[in-house]
Amino acid sequence: QYTFYLIFRMLSVYTVYVEKAQSQGRVDCVIETPQYVYIFEFKLDGTAAEALQQIEEKGYAREYASDSRKLFKIGASFSSETGTIGEWQVLPSFPHQDTV
Repeated sequence: QYTFYLIFRMLSVYTVYVEKAQSQGRVDCVIETPQYVYIFEFKLDGTAAEALQQIEEKGYAREYASDSRKLFKIGASFSSETGTIGEWQVLPSFPHQDTV
């Protein structure tokens, strides 16, 4: 998580949170831009699907439900064997459009 934080802080002026505390747990990484919100969950030797499932089960996107920005949920798994990203999945979510 800290590596992602450093990369995004060095590349941008966007708001970057690491281990952002919420009522149901801690989000690994959240990046907020004027138009988008990206919620990242990382798993070591897990699956991207497990990471996305955690975002849903813990309600990490709940605080952005009335936000007009486009929201993306990103699950990524890291391999302890190779030290790289094993897989990743993106789930776009546009909660503000559901009520229109």
